[in-house]
Amino acid sequence: MTENETSRAKAASKPLAITRRRLLGTALGAGAAFFAYRWLTEEQHRAETADRSVDVLLIGGGIMSATLGVMLAELEPTWRIETFERLSNVADESSNGWNNAGTGHSALCELNYTPEDDKGNVQIARAIDINEQFQISRQFWAHQARTGVLENPRSFINSTPHMNLCWGEENVEFITKRVEALKASPLFAGMEITTDPAKIAEWIPLAMEGREDTSNLVATRSPLGTDVNLGEITRQFFARLSKNPTFTLKTGVEVRSITRNPSGTWRVSAFGTEDGSKIETVDARFVFIGAGGAALPLLQLSGIEEAKAYAGFPVGGSFLVTENQEVAARHLAKVYGKADVGSPPMSVPHLDTRVLDGKRVLLFGPFATWSSKFLKNGSYFDLPDSVTIENLSSMLQVSWNEIALVNYLAGQLVQSHDAQLTELRRYYPEAKDEDWRLWQAGQRVQIIYNDPKKGGVLKLGTEVVMAKDRSIAALLGASPGGSTSPAIMLGLLEKAFPDQVKGAWSGKLRTIVPSYGKKLNGDPVLIASVWKETADALQLSIPSPDLTGVAGGVAAPSGAPMPVDNEVKL
Repeated sequence: MTENETSRAKAASKPLAITRRRLLGTALGAGAAFFAYRWLTEEQHRAETADRSVDVLLIGGGIMSATLGVMLAELEPTWRIETFERLSNVADESSNGWNNAGTGHSALCELNYTPEDDKGNVQIARAIDINEQFQISRQFWAHQARTGVLENPRSFINSTPHMNLCWGEENVEFITKRVEALKASPLFAGMEITTDPAKIAEWIPLAMEGREDTSNLVATRSPLGTDVNLGEITRQFFARLSKNPTFTLKTGVEVRSITRNPSGTWRVSAFGTEDGSKIETVDARFVFIGAGGAALPLLQLSGIEEAKAYAGFPVGGSFLVTENQEVAARHLAKVYGKADVGSPPMSVPHLDTRVLDGKRVLLFGPFATWSSKFLKNGSYFDLPDSVTIENLSSMLQVSWNEIALVNYLAGQLVQSHDAQLTELRRYYPEAKDEDWRLWQAGQRVQIIYNDPKKGGVLKLGTEVVMAKDRSIAALLGASPGGSTSPAIMLGLLEKAFPDQVKGAWSGKLRTIVPSYGKKLNGDPVLIASVWKETADALQLSIPSPDLTGVAGGVAAPSGAPMPVDNEVKL
């Protein structure tokens, strides 16, 4: 890319000048409208009786509910489990392969997981934590493949090297330090680094052909990366669950009422999306809300005290997509860059190989979008309907403190298609306009938490919020998302069913996830075993690195703070 093209790209994507004063005035006016709307809406319906009772109700037909359902079906085969999904099919929202980047997040290429401290040292504790979680995913999916719950692994997971491509002296220095720091953990063994343009061209030819300036380039490559189709996993999980006589799936029904019974169970009513007179009502001992962006307003319906500290900030994303098979066949990698100076981490560009609908395609982005919807197929009233007296002040605080993010989003909203293609050419210089189309991906709702000391804080990770009596829980947030869903759901089981996890379920959990309860980072022999067994079961085509003679990683110091995850995953 020439210097003029780069200047035009930056000018085209320059954020709008939104001041705090202007934002506050808009927010106050919107807040008044929000409360008027809430005052005019009716109280939630409360059915006099339930149609049936269940042990567990899963709200939402995505990867989280599917994962928890499969776990519980194996741990407690006699439990009655039911799922309510508002769309006509499962996996049609954020879990749909077209609505996410499909990166098997294991911190191999996501630079935000390895921040520099104030002394310039690269911190890897968060990267190790994310990688450990993804190893749990590999083990869980491998177990399901061996037992026949998942079929044809190539339909949902494929070996795809994870790479970085950056330029500029500062970035070359940072990437070099990062690779050196990651050598302290065997989980990142086999990572290569090069500043040789010829070697980079060997790895990712599309990124180098036609590139005018090849100075100060740096690239890394890990053979352990994967592309994951969460939608396919979700569909297969629900298909197997639906064969169980103790499981029921109801689609095309929207939950509008969650109220507590005197016995401590929950009465949940879901209304038909096409015929609102059709109502499904169940009494459930335990309720899990895994409804993506809709999880927050559904949790608010329950009225539990724990929900009052949370609000939501919706962010969407779009990608440029090519289905040109000649182009897609020449790129096998997920190539992550680094956000430009002054841009938020959510703006990290990446050029990704995806396997969707049985064919290889390429995605580039994300380009941020904004809507008041909490779901891609949601309502424009989702955001106003989530505003409460308890969370309004924290929302205003975040709007004030995160003015840079607001300006970034404003700039993205006015970015032209030509500017988006110019951004693409920084990673694929010879990209042709006619090969690429823009695709609107899913919505994500980032957590706003009313911290007792700090006030409103934007938290860009995932968080399980659970009632004190452990009878209802919801998963809020977006990052790292579905690729670590097994680890997240294991954490939920530990909170919701601590006695069973420590007792009757302990043996079975170690069958499902052989390394459960252990840290892989300090045990290269165990890592090698996990890599081999999961690679065989999941039919991963790129061999794992040889760990013979590799020492165990050093654990983070006791009490050391975990770096904050500051990236919005689109």
